[in-house]
Amino acid sequence: MIETAFTPWLSLGGGVLIGVASTLLMFFVGRIMGATGVLAGVVQPASGEDFAWRAAVLAGMISGPAVVWLVSGNMPAVQVPVSTAALVIGGLIVGVGVTFGSGCTSGHGVCGMARLSPRSIVATMTFMVFTFVTVFLLRHVFGA
Repeated sequence: MIETAFTPWLSLGGGVLIGVASTLLMFFVGRIMGATGVLAGVVQPASGEDFAWRAAVLAGMISGPAVVWLVSGNMPAVQVPVSTAALVIGGLIVGVGVTFGSGCTSGHGVCGMARLSPRSIVATMTFMVFTFVTVFLLRHVFGA
């Protein structure tokens, strides 16, 4: 069975950092910080200026573990209790979902909810319902 290690203080700290980062991006650039949109804009930027801020945000996301390592001397532990095939299938499902949902959990759940966007509220409720159903099925029906 997959064990969930709830870390309230680390989770709160991460949430605060994401909230501050998304607020600063909206304040200084006037854009919503949805991870999928940021990545898509790096792949197909609308302009050089558009590419610059997106590349900076993406570099910050990627370099986070290196900063933890420099500060603490330890790399963050990453445990993925599923097979590579499950990761690939899950990634494809998420990719399809963010395409049809016009955004990801960070864009809708953090930024859209903060702006009281009806579309984001519905999208976030949909994410949460399917998350609950998936966890229930995996833990209590399939016994993973």
